[in-house]
Amino acid sequence: MHFHETAIQLEIRDLAHKFAQKELAPVIEEDEKVERFRPELIQSLGTLGLAGIPVPEEFGGAGLGYSEYVVAIEEIAAVSTAYAISVAVTGLPQVCINLFGNEAQKKKYIPALAKGEAIGAFSLSEAGAGSDAANLRCSARREGDHYIITGTKHWTTQGDSAETIILMARTGGKGPKGISAFIVEKGTPGFQLGKREKKMGCNASHTMELIFNQMKVPAANLLGAEGDGFRIAMTALDSGRITIAAAAIGIAQASLNAATRHAKQREQFGKVIGEFQGVSFMLADMATHLAAARLLVQRAAWLKDHGHPFSTEAAMAKLFATDMAMKTATDAVQILGGSGYTQDFPVERYMREAKVMQIVEGTNQVQRMVIGRSLTK
Repeated sequence: MHFHETAIQLEIRDLAHKFAQKELAPVIEEDEKVERFRPELIQSLGTLGLAGIPVPEEFGGAGLGYSEYVVAIEEIAAVSTAYAISVAVTGLPQVCINLFGNEAQKKKYIPALAKGEAIGAFSLSEAGAGSDAANLRCSARREGDHYIITGTKHWTTQGDSAETIILMARTGGKGPKGISAFIVEKGTPGFQLGKREKKMGCNASHTMELIFNQMKVPAANLLGAEGDGFRIAMTALDSGRITIAAAAIGIAQASLNAATRHAKQREQFGKVIGEFQGVSFMLADMATHLAAARLLVQRAAWLKDHGHPFSTEAAMAKLFATDMAMKTATDAVQILGGSGYTQDFPVERYMREAKVMQIVEGTNQVQRMVIGRSLTK
């Protein structure tokens, strides 16, 4: 076991940190207010090799692993959760197609995603099928060399800007075995954008309703075989939980940094507030929980990279890291006091953004179910 970062991880951390500070920090507060997403920033990340870290070099990726991927996500999230999520979500189609796609699908779709030239999305949830994903109703029926897809999806991150979407639809009977996965391209006839959600945070990342009205998708865009969709979705979610946990680490680190700076500068009763035990103990707990969460994330990433089962560990990392990020961001607001509750300081944004991390890629209640089942099965 190693408790230090490799040379390549340090290089990726430095690269992602410099990009986030130079390109994201100057624009993110304004972009959050006006709900502006800049796809050119994802392309810039792709040019740097940070949009396709865990996919093979032959398809335009970096040929590395999640141990490197989480480092980049963390550094981006420390400045912008919205763009960290965007990178993570663009990574999901790459992971799905790389693991389950045929050679033609890999060559056609992965390179543009890995280079940041295309935005990716993952569309699973519906109004009646969120945590209960196997209950989805969006349907797909085979007609000759096409599938006709009808239904509505909710909460699809960057569904309005994505060129490549992994879509789950029902091709068979009830339950998980009746679900299949499809690669859907932007502009496919019958594909309509519904409403854009008004959210409490991560507004530079758009969350969309997608409507499919007799959408005609080539049979060649079936990912895997009919009935493989639920397995593909769960594999994607396991991987996604690692990246969401990494993004939570970034939020928590930014929150701790802001709280520490304030505690070293703000004076009350003749001394800086960091010298008061009540504040110093809060900072100590924040730092300790952050360190523990980072180790859980790194362990889950290592297991995935080395071909070991990692579903339970990914759930643990996601559960602990996102709960930790929410607590750390809340405590940062408390340490800054009245200032922390204003938009003059970023900790109020961190607090709002941390909340969604406890919900996406499976709520933290679902993570407890996953962990509990692994203990009792």
